[in-house]
Amino acid sequence: SIYRRGARRWRKLYRINGHIFQAKRFNRKAFCAFCHDRIWGLGRQGFKCIQCKLLVHKKCHKLGNKPCSNEHVEPVFKERDHHDPNDESSTGDVIQAPLDYPSELHSGDGCDQVPVEVNDNVEETLEPVTQRQYSLNDFELIRVIGRGSYAKVLMVELKKTRRIYAMKVIKKALVTDDEDIDWVQTEKHVFETASNHPFLVGLHSCFQTPSRLFFVIEFVRGGDLMFHMQRQRRLPEEHARFYAAEISLALNFLHEKGIIYRDLKLDNVLLDHEGHIKLTDYGMCKEGIRPGDTTSTFCGTPNYIAPEILRGEDYGFSVDWWALGVLLYEMLAGRSPFDIAGASENPDQNTEDYLFQVILEKTIRIPRSLSVKAASVLKGFLNKNPADRLGCNRDSAFLDIMNHSFFKSIDWEMLAQKEVTPPYIPSFDGCDQDITCHFDPQFTREPADLTPDDPRVIDKIDQSEFEGFEYVNPLLMSLEDCV
Repeated sequence: SIYRRGARRWRKLYRINGHIFQAKRFNRKAFCAFCHDRIWGLGRQGFKCIQCKLLVHKKCHKLGNKPCSNEHVEPVFKERDHHDPNDESSTGDVIQAPLDYPSELHSGDGCDQVPVEVNDNVEETLEPVTQRQYSLNDFELIRVIGRGSYAKVLMVELKKTRRIYAMKVIKKALVTDDEDIDWVQTEKHVFETASNHPFLVGLHSCFQTPSRLFFVIEFVRGGDLMFHMQRQRRLPEEHARFYAAEISLALNFLHEKGIIYRDLKLDNVLLDHEGHIKLTDYGMCKEGIRPGDTTSTFCGTPNYIAPEILRGEDYGFSVDWWALGVLLYEMLAGRSPFDIAGASENPDQNTEDYLFQVILEKTIRIPRSLSVKAASVLKGFLNKNPADRLGCNRDSAFLDIMNHSFFKSIDWEMLAQKEVTPPYIPSFDGCDQDITCHFDPQFTREPADLTPDDPRVIDKIDQSEFEGFEYVNPLLMSLEDCV
């Protein structure tokens, strides 16, 4: 009952007077239909109605009294005479979100009902000035080790040093939508931040080709917890406690840096060669969240999405502690807390909407085989009210987790220094020199090559959207200079 499932993003839409607005960028100088000023600047400064194509400022979209006619209105553009260095944006095709679920698309004409992303100002990470840049020719592609909704991950060798890395490959054609471009930049920033933490996968470098983006990251040899769980079925409490404690340290670090992870799941928890965990895949992260701040984007992997997201509420770090509760339940019970008996025979119970209904309404049953302390921590993390959830008290927050009886045996200082011996150390004795033996064969059997570029696809990509993507981690670069 534990299986791989990709994360998803639902587009954020705003309804006013019948208009359904989506945030957009514009590669020409467009004019607001309400205030008649030019729409320009960094970020998604403009909104476009996906029905009548009306263009307005983000700041003006609540002010107009003109109802949507559902008929196409020709937008007002002023042709560009020269390149504007401040205009780094473009419009793409409008992709309509699923409107039946979630409830981020509020009905009614009142402006107070429009969801607004809180704290969009993200602190920029300064990139080091360096002469070195990498390209695809610097690496040998060895094997596929993972695949997600938006990317695939390869094991690669840096030819100069023969060091092994993982390489996350993203097709630009999949991220030319405005919000996706922002998420790619966020993932890059989080990778940079994570490079200094023992329980987070760090970044070696970034580079691009006309068709793809490449993140070169740490290679973690022990595979992921999903593959480990599929072989073990369930874990002893001592093992689950160790993994949950290291994961919670990683989450707390991200939270202290103002980052909501938003995609904790077995697939994204890797084991290194010593048996310690490392979180990976920061594609769903949200930056710039201070204590008390919230956001409202509907995203995540369906089985792990917190109730407050499903209810269309603004949320903060609480969603990560809910996901940790789901993951801990899976480790201890060997199944999801939202498994439905007989669902495989009933098609109506195999839908995403039904799963969301179960998450919102079903009372989670704790297996009687678990200890009182384990049951208590699961009830704490899986509280449907984020205000009462373990780890979500604004004043005590992470201290409540550290002091919980389930974690009483943990020496948190030793754990943070990786001085606690892991309960399981991946063995490579029977791997016959195959260091991917702890990765799922459904990935490793795939050919480790990239499909040829399609010039017609490349011609449609606005390459200016990806300017400045290149990056080299100065610490790893200095280590390679010593080889």
